[in-house]
Amino acid sequence: MYDVVLLVEQELSEPDAKRVVELHQDMPEPVKYHVLVPCHNAEAGVEASISALGTADLYGPGLAGQREDLAEAQKAIDSEAKGCTGRSVQRLRDLGYEAEGGISHDRPIDALVATVNHVQGQEVIILTRPHIVAEFFHLDWTNSARRHLGVPVLHLLEQESKASTGAEPRK
Repeated sequence: MYDVVLLVEQELSEPDAKRVVELHQDMPEPVKYHVLVPCHNAEAGVEASISALGTADLYGPGLAGQREDLAEAQKAIDSEAKGCTGRSVQRLRDLGYEAEGGISHDRPIDALVATVNHVQGQEVIILTRPHIVAEFFHLDWTNSARRHLGVPVLHLLEQESKASTGAEPRK
């Protein structure tokens, strides 16, 4: 079994799923995809924002009363991420490949390293929107993954679907 870990920023579209499996169509052994979707931590995000603004003294105590609302927001975020993961996995399965997936609340690169180690992944594919500034300074997921992993890491940019752009794809 050849294990490929996919770190995706958002749901794997049909064209992206096809593009990913085309990379492995001539593999002599079966391929299994492990889809990883990072999931934001609502409470940590709010606390980080408040701290960054230097207003923790003003709003910090108010967060205690918001824990229930934040927990509800986290449930919604987790639910969306699980749905995204499930649909992405199903797209790969519909193309005839074995696939599984999960979400993580850890930093994306930490979760990626843990997943690669857990499944003994032989390859990583990172699928994101363009992040020009992060890529320029080599702070993007791909450069971080290459620094932390001893397996090939491929960065693919998400394909824009015809529906989202309103234009025909280029040929």
